[in-house]
Amino acid sequence: MVVVGLFLVAQVIIASFDLTVLARVLDYLITTVMLGLLVIFQPELRRGLMVIGRYRILRYFVADERHPIADKLADAAEALSRDCVGALIAIEREMTLDAFIETGELIDAEVSASLLRAIFSKRSPLHDGAVILSSGRIAAAGCQLPLGTPPEGGAHMGMRHRSATAMSEETDALLLVVSEETGRISLAIAGKLEPVSRENLSRQLAAVLSKEEGLAARTPGSTGSERRSAA
Repeated sequence: MVVVGLFLVAQVIIASFDLTVLARVLDYLITTVMLGLLVIFQPELRRGLMVIGRYRILRYFVADERHPIADKLADAAEALSRDCVGALIAIEREMTLDAFIETGELIDAEVSASLLRAIFSKRSPLHDGAVILSSGRIAAAGCQLPLGTPPEGGAHMGMRHRSATAMSEETDALLLVVSEETGRISLAIAGKLEPVSRENLSRQLAAVLSKEEGLAARTPGSTGSERRSAA
């Protein structure tokens, strides 16, 4: 308060006596002090913004949809795409994928871009299988998915893309595919496989996953365990 009071007094004196040079010096001083405070209190400001971001009411003022794992999946896919490393990720939605999870190596880990990149590394023994996400976690890797017949005009479609298409036809899962030959990223939903640009990948993943969770939240008794028991 004392500093603010002195600043206001100085502004009044400068305005009264038209001290242009002193006004410029004071402006530079204030700017330097503000930048210094931002640098010094950067950790505290970051924590404060994170706390503010937790309030749901503020989400109505944000245009882009966000999802806890969308950015992580997009980061992993983009990195794999740049290196032309093939990948196949199945994201469980309403229909349980337990039968397919049992065909692979159980992991039960948090989703992270670095872990997904390690799993699909060409030297990894789990490279050729699919990763399955359940309840927002990596349930298993190296999983075997159904291999459908290539669609018309898709005779040269790779095995990952064929599996993604077949899996999306048999279940309501969302499939994320990275081509090993071209690095192209695609999404498969309801039997339709479409390429997605790196710039729009996170947004499209968030839109699909957030919409699905919103529908589940409005449906009584729609928890993952209840869906599995019902299946």
